[in-house]
Amino acid sequence: MQEVPQAGSETIEAVDGVHLTQLAVGEAMSVQHFHIEGGAVVPEHSHPHEQVGFVVRGTATFEIDEEEYVIGSGDSYVIPGDEPHRVENRTDEPVSGIDVFSPPRTDADWRD
Repeated sequence: MQEVPQAGSETIEAVDGVHLTQLAVGEAMSVQHFHIEGGAVVPEHSHPHEQVGFVVRGTATFEIDEEEYVIGSGDSYVIPGDEPHRVENRTDEPVSGIDVFSPPRTDADWRD
């Protein structure tokens, strides 16, 4: 087992109002915390990693293939690898949650 103390995790601001913290990276998956301030947008992007997430607080709107999915507190989601997607917080309240990526993302920044 490898322990990863929270104190050792760096938070970055990937774009204005979008904060990402790489929590743990294993051989087959990684775990990342996200915090999206009110009104912030994660621009459309894709990555080879399958992304499975859980919203702990707030409501986010995901756009995939011109379809919108409103994901709220307590909801989970799955985004296949290489699927272009964007995320927007259309509220004044922050959104926070956890993403798991497989294969692992070795950098918290979604732009890499």
